[in-house]
Amino acid sequence: MLKPSTLAMILAGGRVDELGVLTHYRPKSAVPFGGFGRVIDFPLSNLMHSHIERIAILSQYRSYSLINHIGTGSAWDMIGRHRGISILPPFKDYESPHWYRGSADAVSQNVDFIRYHDPSEILVLSGDHIYQMDYREMIHYHTEQDADLTAVFIPISPEDGSRFGIAEIEEGGEEGGRVLSYEEKPVAPKGRWASMTVLCFKPQVLYDVLSANQEHSQGSYEFGRDIIPMMMRENYKVHGYKFKGYWGYTRTVDEYWRTSMDLLGAAPKIDMEAWGLRTNLEHRDIRDCQPLIVGDQGVLDNSLAYNGCTVEGRVKNSILFPGVRVEAGAEVEDSILFFNTTVKAGAKLSKVVSDVNTTFGNDSRVGVSGAEAEGNISVIGWNNHVPDKMVIGSGCTVYPRLSKDSWPGRPLADREVLR
Repeated sequence: MLKPSTLAMILAGGRVDELGVLTHYRPKSAVPFGGFGRVIDFPLSNLMHSHIERIAILSQYRSYSLINHIGTGSAWDMIGRHRGISILPPFKDYESPHWYRGSADAVSQNVDFIRYHDPSEILVLSGDHIYQMDYREMIHYHTEQDADLTAVFIPISPEDGSRFGIAEIEEGGEEGGRVLSYEEKPVAPKGRWASMTVLCFKPQVLYDVLSANQEHSQGSYEFGRDIIPMMMRENYKVHGYKFKGYWGYTRTVDEYWRTSMDLLGAAPKIDMEAWGLRTNLEHRDIRDCQPLIVGDQGVLDNSLAYNGCTVEGRVKNSILFPGVRVEAGAEVEDSILFFNTTVKAGAKLSKVVSDVNTTFGNDSRVGVSGAEAEGNISVIGWNNHVPDKMVIGSGCTVYPRLSKDSWPGRPLADREVLR
């Protein structure tokens, strides 16, 4: 029997339509972030710094990039007799004929794994949020209150309430309090506290509520939509822990872009060094990249550029991943360029998110129409070659791996989709 401790289950998720082509070939938790890492690095780093060393990752959508990124788990010091990262894919057997049907079902299908490790408490975490947190403080609160479930919440404005699970938390507690009501994505929210999908359960309570959900479900198996409301109805002791730090959401392209821009500036809201962010530097051979090269005409203004980049043009308010090359005469502004993107001479990019292995041809123009409304980020799928002098408007989406013949002989209008 292994020594009882905290076990963390990370919901690595599938794809979301709102991220479009960025999740065509990877789960949302594996989307590149910060110039060298992945979104899932944030909860993994939080767990490492919290000394929670037994982790399971649940994912079923195109898991290869995630598996490749996690590797052995050594990047987060998760190798040892009583520590490690296990990736638990869905399976079918005589008892479970289904793939994962939701977040609660994913955990439910792996209850045997949880029981084997005999944890003192179980953390269930989303793998696609950007924040820094010492989970031990929340676990201490959970234990002190003898709660059946402690969920972490952050205050938000009422107009955003319809997008999250919203709770009312009893007043008076600095750290948190009893959850008085909980609604999943309400049209008219009663409370002002949004769930961060950081959940701490007593093990037996989790087993019981997952079993009840399996037995009585009407086809929905989600923690926010089903498990927490069930626990509220049945008078379980549900507490809300109040988080007061930075929290970045990456569910939509606009949110991903805005959260990424919080890495920039004189006093960035996201300080990856101070947060102690770890990533797998062996993935894509990042650790072997040569140092950044800035040519004699190159300009880097309020930007992040990692090793392996070559900047001979002008880059402003942007994030460049390893292998990005910006040629002389090219301009990149307010953009995020993933691994091995090339911007050829004379090309101009504004508010662009470019996936890996993409080339922007000579004198091409992307996202430079000046549109200022929401949804004006142009997203270019991976393994594309934007033709010379091609013009792509603001808010456009270009699907991955387009053939040469797929490109029209005309500009793409704002928000046009090219498949």
